Amino acid sequence: MLAVVLLSLLQAEAPTRYEFTAAHMGAQWKITLYALTADGAKAAAKAAFARVAELEAVMTDYDPKSELMRACKANDAAPGVPIKLSDDLFDALRKAREITDATAGAFDPSLGPLVQLWRTTRRTVKLPEDIALSTAKALAGPTLWAVDAKAHTLTLCKAKMRLDLGGIGKGYAADAALAVLKEHGIRSALIAASGDITAGDAPPGRTGWAIDIAPLRKGDAPRKLCLANHSVSTSGDLYQHIDIAGVRYSHVLNPATGLGQTGWRSATVVMPSGWRADACTKALLLLPEADAAKLIDQFGGQFFLAVQAKPGNVPTELQSKGFEKFQAK
Repeated sequence: MLAVVLLSLLQAEAPTRYEFTAAHMGAQWKITLYALTADGAKAAAKAAFARVAELEAVMTDYDPKSELMRACKANDAAPGVPIKLSDDLFDALRKAREITDATAGAFDPSLGPLVQLWRTTRRTVKLPEDIALSTAKALAGPTLWAVDAKAHTLTLCKAKMRLDLGGIGKGYAADAALAVLKEHGIRSALIAASGDITAGDAPPGRTGWAIDIAPLRKGDAPRKLCLANHSVSTSGDLYQHIDIAGVRYSHVLNPATGLGQTGWRSATVVMPSGWRADACTKALLLLPEADAAKLIDQFGGQFFLAVQAKPGNVPTELQSKGFEKFQAK
């Protein structure tokens, strides 16, 4: 009888798996978590999604009323004058600046004017006019913007500059959402936002979360990873690309040309934080292989990179030595 009572108590305290979804940042977000009660799970997920929405309102470049866009527009009237930022926006830009410096501008939020131009190109499938392209390129570059750690300010050197945090925003927000779940006592959780996934503690009785990564080629089976307390981000042009005059352009911009990156590449990055994984995977699509490896090593991460030199060729696959420990057995 005692054994039955003890078993019932243990079963009553065993956490249950719950799933919640919501649309944010142009993507469908999914939170999977383990909690002792349905009410507790719902409250934690609601708070986490609220935090994502809060950051979206701060960082998005799609809403002219966002703090990021208001800061850029304020600079139009007084170029070069430091602009005071909220803690959230400053922190996001400070972290973005860290990746910008580490990649020599391969990742650069100041590409906003070029991003807007490329969105039109993707919609119309027509390359931008040379004048429009050169004008946008003149408003972008690592030397044209800075953040001040003491004053919590942003300085933009030219009028009409626009910043775009799309390359780091989902990873940054996923980190923040996971922190909110922990504040609610939820430590075993997985947050997925399109190609950006952030994992907390492993599910009960397991060593990690089973995660499917997009295949290298259409028709291939997904690659499988096992993660706990790490983030993974995957970028490539398998599904997001356009073809113009026989040239395949990625959705990821090449700062050197102001156009989408050409040539087929796929990159997967595993990092202890979502924001670094999100930003670094974009840089890996642009950097030479040796520089890409140094970048990921610098931030304590692991990577898998596939590069196809010419259409039809078998891709060259490269991965860091530690990447295999995250691969599902």
